[in-house]
Amino acid sequence: MLIALNKPYGVLCQFTDGGGRRTLADLVRQKDVYAAGRLDQDSEGLLLLTDDGRLAHQLTDPRHKQAKTYLAQVDGEVDETALQSLRRGVQLNDGPTLPADAILATTPDWLWPRDPPVRFRKHIPTSWLSLTLREGRNRQVRRMTAAVGFPTLRLIRVRIGEFALDDLAPGETRRLAD
Repeated sequence: MLIALNKPYGVLCQFTDGGGRRTLADLVRQKDVYAAGRLDQDSEGLLLLTDDGRLAHQLTDPRHKQAKTYLAQVDGEVDETALQSLRRGVQLNDGPTLPADAILATTPDWLWPRDPPVRFRKHIPTSWLSLTLREGRNRQVRRMTAAVGFPTLRLIRVRIGEFALDDLAPGETRRLAD
């Protein structure tokens, strides 16, 4: 079984939490499925859940280099120099990243409001980037954009390999396969 979930901001990518925070159990009624990969509590978007260990391994193991595409709203006006750095790969404290597909994007017309809203600074604009990675380090997109001078304010995963977020609203699920 394979299920797509649009994980909302503030939800943990696990089914239990002793601290009373929102978890996948608050959104997913299907039993015996597990997240194939992770999204940080403060990230949103596509999360795949499955009961198939082989499929989960194929989706998450770095050796398979499964492409994952994110939309990132960043602080400041991104320039070509920053985009080129992301495309070459950047140096992080745990080593260099693989090159990313990085392009400027526009604010998505389908974008839902976030609660709480992204901070707004009157004199500092924001930009949207589309980034496709083929590795999955902890908080990688956030660390990459910060490394090139543009901290991430909002992060939404829109695609994992052939699977896309499409029109799923935050908290909604869609069964992809049995």
